[in-house]
This record gives sequence, C-alpha cells and structure tokens, in this order.
Amino acid sequence: MGLFKSRATLAGAQLALRAAVAGAFAVAVAKYFSFDFPIFAFITAVLVTDLSVAESRKQGLARLVSTIVGAIWGALLAPLVPSGPLAVGFGILLAMLTCQIFAGAGGARVAAFVCGIIILANPTEPWLYAFHRLAETVLGVTVAWAVSFVPKLFRFEDTGTKGPSDSGG
Repeated sequence: MGLFKSRATLAGAQLALRAAVAGAFAVAVAKYFSFDFPIFAFITAVLVTDLSVAESRKQGLARLVSTIVGAIWGALLAPLVPSGPLAVGFGILLAMLTCQIFAGAGGARVAAFVCGIIILANPTEPWLYAFHRLAETVLGVTVAWAVSFVPKLFRFEDTGTKGPSDSGG
C-alpha cells in the first residue's frame, strides 16, 4: 500500500477523492445551469458523499427532508418578521422543533441553517428563494448518490475493523 499505511488511511483517501469529484461536479453542473449559489450544491455533495451507497442514500434523504423543513419555515417567516437576530432565532427554534417532532433529530441543524439563511437573505420572493435553495440541495444529493455508485478503488477482506464509512458500496 506504500503511501497509505493502513486500511483506514486508504479508505479515507478514497472518500476524499469521491468528495472532491462530487463537489467539483456539483459546482460545474450548478454553474452550467446558472444556479444563484452553487455553494449549496457543493456543500451538500461533499457532506452526503460516502463510500457506502446505503449511507449516501440515508444522508441524502435526511438532507432533503431537513432542507424542505427549513425552506418552508424560512419562506413562511421571511415576509412576516424583520430580518434580524430574533427572527433568525425564532426560525431556528421552529425548524429544529419540527424536525425533532416529525422528521427525526438528524437533520434539525440543516433545517435551522436553511431557515436562517432565508430569513437573513430577506428576499423579495421568499418562496422562490426557498425553492432555489432546495434545487441546489437536490443537485448536490443527486451528484453524491451518483458518485457513491462508482466502485471503490480498493476493497479489503473483512478483518473485523473498518475504516471510515467502509461498509458496502
């Protein structure tokens, strides 16, 4: 293995390569389609990418649900409250509680930051702005899922220990 002295290091290098490809591809596609903020597609692609197809699917679905929750709360609140710390705090509270109650705690922070971004941006068309954030997230998740289907460069015999996210895929 030379440069990569352990299974965990090699798995980490494979994950880094996948995340790099997913992030770069998400930015390229977002720019090609003139998305307003390719950074959201990029962030999502990197965070959802995993060596395991199942884990990428799980992370992607959680990201989509939490983005929808945050987008809805942000779009509802943005025209009703002045953009500022109290409005952002209130939006975070509502988005996170909604995730805790209905969607599970896993995506609560994502819902909070999507909601907060929409409130802080104070767009003239909050529903359109929320839709764009969702579209960028969908792009990032789609790219991450596609990359997760690429076979691993190296596979290991099961020795009872696993590297980062080195289970299937």
